[in-house]
Amino acid sequence: MRLGVQAALVGGELVRGDVEVLDGRIAAVGLAGNGRDIAIPGLVDLQVNGFAGVDFLDADADGLRRASLALARTGVTAYLPTLITAPAERLVAALAEIAAANASGIFGAHLEGPFISPKRLGAHASDWRRDPDLGLLKRLLVAGPVRLVTLAPELRGAHAVIHGLIEREIAVSVGHSNATAAEANAAFDLGVRTVTHVFNAMRPFSHRDPGIVGAALARGEVVVQAILDGTHLAPETETILWRATRGRLALVSDHAAVPGGRRENGTLAGSTVTLLDCVRRIHALGAPLDEAVRAATEMPARIVSDSSIGRLFVGAAADVVVLDDRLELQRVLVDGEDVR
Repeated sequence: MRLGVQAALVGGELVRGDVEVLDGRIAAVGLAGNGRDIAIPGLVDLQVNGFAGVDFLDADADGLRRASLALARTGVTAYLPTLITAPAERLVAALAEIAAANASGIFGAHLEGPFISPKRLGAHASDWRRDPDLGLLKRLLVAGPVRLVTLAPELRGAHAVIHGLIEREIAVSVGHSNATAAEANAAFDLGVRTVTHVFNAMRPFSHRDPGIVGAALARGEVVVQAILDGTHLAPETETILWRATRGRLALVSDHAAVPGGRRENGTLAGSTVTLLDCVRRIHALGAPLDEAVRAATEMPARIVSDSSIGRLFVGAAADVVVLDDRLELQRVLVDGEDVR
């Protein structure tokens, strides 16, 4: 089957010509034809709290499958269901459901908490916040396929937890944290390589107190995650961010089951946009198309060290998004099968 496109983003490069899909995989690229549109890798979202009315803290296998299909129809073909701070029993149960669901697109889970700062809770419940605890960590890791953990590195015991996660090849992200630049740098020195929704729920950047933001922007090996929805960050901040992090910016949607926008106290609670909306936004701010797409494909995959997602090349699974020249979604394939 040919996709009828005029070009495809292959390894981050625009390759002219059509794409052929055979037996669920990319069989050829650069084929002669008269197509229009462009094929890109399926999008990868590391932070999805819920979707299509399904809250991942409470979802059963059927709910997870429904959310996965709904996400795929927006262009997200790989994602981490994200579990925010909650009672340990609830987290364990949610991880067990994720492990058993066998839902297309899920390649693990993101624990956003409970090891976060009481000073930077954001929309997380203070009652269930915990200081880093190796016993609880082990219990959570046994419960389900954790691939990413967001924590506050300045808390007592955080370094031991970071060591434990990195030894298990689980990615660690700094977030919901009041860490100074020195405390953030200490975490980066231990092997932490990313930051959760930069600027949000963390110590503000200041010229004499740069915090996590300054430490992350100053270190070329750190991939910075951001919610570019026009609400979590001011447009000027968004522009500064992508210019300062070119080649190491990862977009996330922070989507919720029922997007809440702002709470009464002004705290931002989830996003109302899709990951493709974020791609369009960064492109509109001036990022070249290949860079905008990489920020929602290769960069998230790099954070979790997974080369099987977020890429389009001969031999890869045919998880493909087809866009028109306005970046409007035309078609989505998962393992070579149309879902839209």
